[in-house]
Amino acid sequence: AFGVIADIQFADAEDGHDFGGSRRRYYRHSLCLLRKAVRAWADDSPPIDFVLQLGDSIDGLNARRGEAESALQQVLAALGQLPVPVHHAWGNHDLYNFSRARLVESGLRSRPAGGSDGPPDRDCQAYHFSPAARLRFVVLDAYDLSTLGRDPGSPRYQESLRLLREKNPNDDLNSPAGLKEPQFVAFNGGFSQAQLDWFDEVLKFSDENQEKVVVTAHVPIHPDASDRVCVAWNYEAALSVIHSHRCVVCVLAGHQHDGGYYLDSHGVHHLTLEGVIETPPESNAFGTIYVYEDKMILKGRGRTAGRVMHF
Repeated sequence: AFGVIADIQFADAEDGHDFGGSRRRYYRHSLCLLRKAVRAWADDSPPIDFVLQLGDSIDGLNARRGEAESALQQVLAALGQLPVPVHHAWGNHDLYNFSRARLVESGLRSRPAGGSDGPPDRDCQAYHFSPAARLRFVVLDAYDLSTLGRDPGSPRYQESLRLLREKNPNDDLNSPAGLKEPQFVAFNGGFSQAQLDWFDEVLKFSDENQEKVVVTAHVPIHPDASDRVCVAWNYEAALSVIHSHRCVVCVLAGHQHDGGYYLDSHGVHHLTLEGVIETPPESNAFGTIYVYEDKMILKGRGRTAGRVMHF
């Protein structure tokens, strides 16, 4: 059993709205909802083994207010009350607040510092772990290709900017207006070929060892589990890797705050978790997933709660 939560986006600020101005964001209360989730997980029976925090732990608003460090510490303190490990994915809001180099030194780094659980490129924060026999989790770095959090002079930044401008001619690179491939906006990111090659090798190992694999990333990798904008730049390449193996049973993501679900043609469940940041104070958005030999069951609060995923 493990806990899941996405898009906390905490800021010590009055309520605001999303970039479109239509969705209310409960900046300060998101920390209260996180603490409620931690207390609920502490009372779960059977006890959970770990928590997946699917990215955007704090809001980009903190960077403009000079409060990024204090906001992050408050979120990490709340998660630190758990007696089990917390595995983090990096989201765009984390990268609005911190460079990738700073995140590597922060409590949001989950890839083992000296291990061989990730790609040879130590800058890529993808990794995998096995919490039980014949079960493996792969945490992908959905901003491996991105202009966020990188030095503008770096090769990876230049590569990402070229790709983004090639696909998005808009003056505002966060705007999908008129795009044939609307996912090519700056608040999304993608997977380098090196990460995809590593991912393929991990899944090959899991195939050979008859493992079930759960893939996680901040950004969804199937448009039918999200909207056509909030998916990874090269989601089709990631899906191609997944579909070339038989071991993947589920993909968990955040980023798209409404949440979503889709069972694809290869039998892979794609579950997008609702965002805490836009959850009204009288409600909640987190869950516990129970893993069995032939299924996973999501229990908790939120629109996707109660989902049974057979495999």
